[in-house]
Formats: sequence, structure tokens, C-alpha cells
Amino acid sequence: MQQITRAGEPMDVAGVIPAAEQTAPAMVLTNSDLQDVTLDTYAGKRKVLNIIPSVDTPTCAMSTRRFNELASNLTDTVVLVVSADLPFAAKRFCGAEGLDNVKTLSTFRHPEFLEAWGVALRNSPMEGLCARAVVVLDADNRVLHSELVSEIKNEPDYEAALAVLKA
Repeated sequence: MQQITRAGEPMDVAGVIPAAEQTAPAMVLTNSDLQDVTLDTYAGKRKVLNIIPSVDTPTCAMSTRRFNELASNLTDTVVLVVSADLPFAAKRFCGAEGLDNVKTLSTFRHPEFLEAWGVALRNSPMEGLCARAVVVLDADNRVLHSELVSEIKNEPDYEAALAVLKA
């Protein structure tokens, strides 16, 4: 079991985040139209998975806004914001914020994603939510970069995540 912190207090994270050079684990998540999607839905595109606990928290909202801004400069790349939020809530957030360069995906029907991707919060009041992480995949779903953010209240390293797409 991995550990991160929330305001300095340890939190357990089950599973192992995919590492660079690995093939990404399979996933099924639900999009804002209540359709289940997989990595094949985005075949031929590079993928940035911005994995967050909930768009209803300040840091998650900020990272979603930031990746939306950065995504406008990326070619052949889709930014997927993954959370346990209901698709309705994520869609409402992006609509209210004018965010159209990210796609929101929910784990609400597919909690197996959490452990398969190494972001399952355990043994805390936040159990059932995702730990904050970023995973960048190439068009063939090979992991180029991954970061499990060690303090859940911190933003991810945007530059490190996107640098692998510029290489």
C-alpha cells in the first residue's frame, strides 16, 4: 500500500500507479453523456489523465482549469479528468467554467479503476475517492509519465507531465 498525506496526515492508497514504459491498465469509465468509455475510445490520441478526488474542491478545480488551458496548445492529445464525481456534476462544473478542452470521466459505475490505476484512497474519510495523480500516455497507451501527488492538497507538476509530450 502506498501512502500520501492530506494536510500532513497519512492516507493509504491501494494499488500501484502505472510507471513509465508500462502499458496502461485497461479502464472503463463513464463520460458526461452517461456512456461507458475505454482507452480505445480515444485511439490514436495521446492521453493526459488528470485524476482528482472531486471538481468540488479548490485544488481539483484549479488543476482542471489549468489542464484545460494547457490542452489548447496540444495536438493529437485529449485531457481526461477522472474523478468519482457524478457525470452531471462534472459536466455542470465544466459548463459553468467554460472548459471545453477537457473531457470528464467518472468512476461511479466502475470503482475497479481506482485500484487498477493505483489511486484508491483507503482507511480514511475520503475512501472511495481518487488520490490526486497524473498519468500521460502515448497514442499506443504506453505510459510516458506518472505522478501520484504526495500531498493531496497540492497541484500536480504540470510542466513535468507535459514535457514528455513535447519531447
